[in-house]
Amino acid sequence: MEIKLLISANVFVLLFGSHLHFLGTFPVTAVEVYTPSELFIENGTVGILKCTFTSKEVVSSDAAVSWTFLPVGGERAATFFYFSKGKSYPGDMPQFKGRVMWAGDLNKKDASIKVTKMQFTDNGTYACDVKNPPDIVVTPGSIQLHVVLKDALPQSNAGVIAGAVIGAILGLTLIIFVFYLILRTREPKHEYEGCTSTESVISQPTRPGKKADSSTKGSRCSSPTAPVQGPVIYAQLDHSGNRTSNVLPKNEPVVYADIRKN
Repeated sequence: MEIKLLISANVFVLLFGSHLHFLGTFPVTAVEVYTPSELFIENGTVGILKCTFTSKEVVSSDAAVSWTFLPVGGERAATFFYFSKGKSYPGDMPQFKGRVMWAGDLNKKDASIKVTKMQFTDNGTYACDVKNPPDIVVTPGSIQLHVVLKDALPQSNAGVIAGAVIGAILGLTLIIFVFYLILRTREPKHEYEGCTSTESVISQPTRPGKKADSSTKGSRCSSPTAPVQGPVIYAQLDHSGNRTSNVLPKNEPVVYADIRKN
């Protein structure tokens, strides 16, 4: 019986030994850290060094964040900020004394910091390292920081898009306005045709043997082929012989004189 069990154990090791070795070397879970690769900040302003992370484990109270700084031309990075258990621990570097503050939230997987009064000596590489036990295998995220004057700040994509939209709207408005002015200048001008009212006009009497002019029948306007005429003046003649009376008897005929400009 002992011989059979020993043989079975040897066969098991031969068959599954390589798989057991593979399981033993399987990598543990790791924290993934994300930072912008490059950042431009205006000199004298507040800079936000953004750092976020992911972890397969729930963020525990043992989670910790550390930030290091490597100046331009430097050879060794130094830790200048540490955060753990809800408390900030600024480093002893005189360059950052009283200027670094915690701006993140580990429950939201945010490990960002804020640096006030940015200066040209702050140019360099900043690294964000996050540990969330048991996730301790981390490749820190690094930021290449450039402190520049305001005129040297690169334009953001949002600013470029907003400028393009505003320019397009202004251009379209100008085109519509010019087109409107062109239409106004092409509108025909109305000449005076001698008609001052749309009220009906009493038909004028025609001389015997002459056919009434159809173009002026029932209208004060001259015919299209006639010259432009002035206003038509109608005069009432008093046949009573009484020059002092301004009242015209109703039974007297009324004669209308049509004065036309030849």
